[in-house]
Amino acid sequence: MAVLIPLADVDPALVEQLLDRAFGSDRHARTAYRIREGVEWLPAASFAALDEDDLLVGTIQLWPVALTDGSGRPHPLLMVGPVAVVPERQGEGFGNMLMLASLRAVEQAGALPQVMIGDEPYYGRWGFTAEHTAGWDCPGPFERERLLVRCDNPAVLPREGMLGPWVIGGRSPSPSTGEG
Repeated sequence: MAVLIPLADVDPALVEQLLDRAFGSDRHARTAYRIREGVEWLPAASFAALDEDDLLVGTIQLWPVALTDGSGRPHPLLMVGPVAVVPERQGEGFGNMLMLASLRAVEQAGALPQVMIGDEPYYGRWGFTAEHTAGWDCPGPFERERLLVRCDNPAVLPREGMLGPWVIGGRSPSPSTGEG
């Protein structure tokens, strides 16, 4: 039986090894890394999955990011990902468990809209869609249909903007207060 624990309780070197196995050692060149560059993941909404032998098999991280509109105003969002499961354990439900835990954590904290780069057929089950991101840009190459957002009230989302880190006063904000 799998157990979820706070990601902060896991050795960062083990997390990096898992991410390399799941996404490759060149993963740092991906656009998602540019979007969240310079900010720290949010401990209250980031988790690790341990299998029945207490081995690390999956992780999820949430990050404070913002969509900056044409007037230069940042609109805070939470970036989901990476959602990572070691290749030999994919398809066993670990990703589902991690997604549910993280999304419940942000809902309890007064949810900001959540954004991710992923496959809508998979992440759509949690309400992620590309329907509202057509005018959004990223600081690097991306497939428009894979830029997804989840929001209770899509009318609050800017129609256009550039995704990037959300930093207030030199540090990342708290997910519960929206302040740094």
